[in-house]
Amino acid sequence: MSLTETKHDRTAPSDPVGAVRAWLEENWDPDLTVAQWWEKLGLAGWSSPLLPVEAYGLGLSRADSVAVMREIDSFGALGPPSGLGLLLAAPTIATHGTQEQIDLYVRDIVTGQQAWCQLFSEPGAGSDLAGLSTRAERDGDEWIINGQKVWTSLGQTADMGMLIARTNVDVPKHQGISWMAIDMHQPEVEIRPLYEMTGHAMFNEVFLTDARVPVDAVIGDVNNGWAATNTTLQAERAGLGSGGSGGAAGGAPGTIAGQLDRRAGDLVKPRDPKKNVRQATAATRPNRSVLFDFAKSSGKINDPHVRQDLMRLHTMTVIGGLNAQRLKAMRQQGNDIPGMANISKLQMSDMVRLTRDLGLGIIGASGMLHAYTDAQRESLNEATGNPLLGMVTGSALYAQAPPIYGGTDQIQRNIIGERVLGLPKEPNQDKVLPFSELPKNI
Repeated sequence: MSLTETKHDRTAPSDPVGAVRAWLEENWDPDLTVAQWWEKLGLAGWSSPLLPVEAYGLGLSRADSVAVMREIDSFGALGPPSGLGLLLAAPTIATHGTQEQIDLYVRDIVTGQQAWCQLFSEPGAGSDLAGLSTRAERDGDEWIINGQKVWTSLGQTADMGMLIARTNVDVPKHQGISWMAIDMHQPEVEIRPLYEMTGHAMFNEVFLTDARVPVDAVIGDVNNGWAATNTTLQAERAGLGSGGSGGAAGGAPGTIAGQLDRRAGDLVKPRDPKKNVRQATAATRPNRSVLFDFAKSSGKINDPHVRQDLMRLHTMTVIGGLNAQRLKAMRQQGNDIPGMANISKLQMSDMVRLTRDLGLGIIGASGMLHAYTDAQRESLNEATGNPLLGMVTGSALYAQAPPIYGGTDQIQRNIIGERVLGLPKEPNQDKVLPFSELPKNI
């Protein structure tokens, strides 16, 4: 019997951690291919237990889902597929899509068969996302897409894209947008990398020239895509915010990344037997434990400023976890904490900046050195004798991005002020005038 026929009969386990541990003991096999393992994990509901049962999940709370991810990591199994498919696309499609769309798209997300990217921001529509100008025009059973997107994370390895496009210019800007699933493999989609100051190119700009999207790939109603967009953004802020993510070590999904045919056990990071934790790599952002050890080894642990900042970082991390628990308790009672996702996103920005300043404060003048290639990293490690240097400097260079992506800190504060506290918005006509009559961003 297929999952489609049985998944509706599943119920959320009363002890999620115990349930996933028992399931792993019976099912984990490091000799399976990544694709085979992710199919087992995804169809059992463990890839994203936060999703509802009818969308290949288990309907768990975010806190319980985080606990499940940590148990998978602690067990030593390969975690679920990484990327924006599980984080953003799956919850949006589960909320606004039909069951047919859920079975078509979400199944391939939780089993890692397809990787997704987010085609939201544009050169003239970043903070004012609803001001987007990418057009979608109906042509029989398809939409024809023309426009440009920017800051597209992992677009170079994506099979599918979460596209928002303007389908009606004669209504106010928030009312003429549609959320679509677009095939990124078509030749009408051109992806160009945008190199960051870290030396990496996680972001891209994407050019859409007569690209095509099937009519039935619109998630939610045509011209009502702003509702689905807000679901995506809410999932993004909750997932990126403090206390919002788990610790399972997954791999890169999709047909381009090239990991589906690899042995699943080979993607599990080795453990440090002394600490029973995953070994950090130069690409990993330093956490409290790494920075604490770093401060000890460099002789800075008795510096009162370093000790104070280590305690601040610890406190902020604990508060993030407690906020997640508060939200869980409120939702179990049928209530909510308005603005918590935005608060968590703001706190994450503060934590990233503090981690940057703390790490650079510990390493001192060496923080002016950074390697951009493997060869440079080897030379730098040999010259400094400090293999953690690249992790600290890479994190410091990257720290400018989180307060911007997923909605800038200023946008988060505006949302809290206007939607939670009820403060008045700045006067404008953007919700009254048709989009075609609004002044355009330049």
